[in-house]
Amino acid sequence: MIVIAHLSDTHLDGTPRSIERTRRVAEFVDGLPYDFDAVLITGDIADHGRAAEYEDARKLLDFRHTTLIGPGNHDDRAEFRRVLLDEPPSTAPINQVHRTPKAVYALCDSTIPGEDAGHLADETLDWLAEVLDDTPAEVPVFVAFHHQPISLHHAGIDPIGLREPDRLAELVGRHPNIAAVLCGHCHAAVASDFGGRPLRAAPGVVSSLKLPWEPGESLADDIDYDTPPSLAFHILDDDGRFLTYYRVIA
Repeated sequence: MIVIAHLSDTHLDGTPRSIERTRRVAEFVDGLPYDFDAVLITGDIADHGRAAEYEDARKLLDFRHTTLIGPGNHDDRAEFRRVLLDEPPSTAPINQVHRTPKAVYALCDSTIPGEDAGHLADETLDWLAEVLDDTPAEVPVFVAFHHQPISLHHAGIDPIGLREPDRLAELVGRHPNIAAVLCGHCHAAVASDFGGRPLRAAPGVVSSLKLPWEPGESLADDIDYDTPPSLAFHILDDDGRFLTYYRVIA
């Protein structure tokens, strides 16, 4: 059985509020008497892409478990690489593959520098295709990135989702060993499917998205800062069944 703790959208900005909410989630995960296969963090780690924000993230997100972390639209590729990945600064897409004895994790960079919406560049899709082709058919693969690739029927978040998702859906559909597609960005606990595989979005740590039928005239009005932070736990069991628990951290 594979178990993944999945959190997203910490939006660390140096304020006590964002730091405390992130700390609560991190302490909850690390305090559980279970050795997770991975802790996955799907973007918007920092709120402004500043070095100091990533320094906070490095301290707060220092889990005892294998930790996989990718960027979101609020992140800065160069500072993300330098502080969180100990790599030379670069503005190229941050695509990462992590191969373990039990699974493969393909973290794709869906960001467009300077924009809120997402897109998987040709080089990223080519990279992902190569990762999938190089993975034996019996090994499960988790594909992760920031922007949600489906319509949530939400006027605030849909315009800044993943552009041209059909290109990715076609690739996902060709690889039945993809166990799930995992994302963040929408600050909501969303369960759906994509390319014939399970799709799960992690809820936001910093805030929550109101439902489409709750009143609001702009995306700013659609964000709820009063709800507690939450995260997802994904299980791929020995029968190949994929399921998700969502947990609120009061």
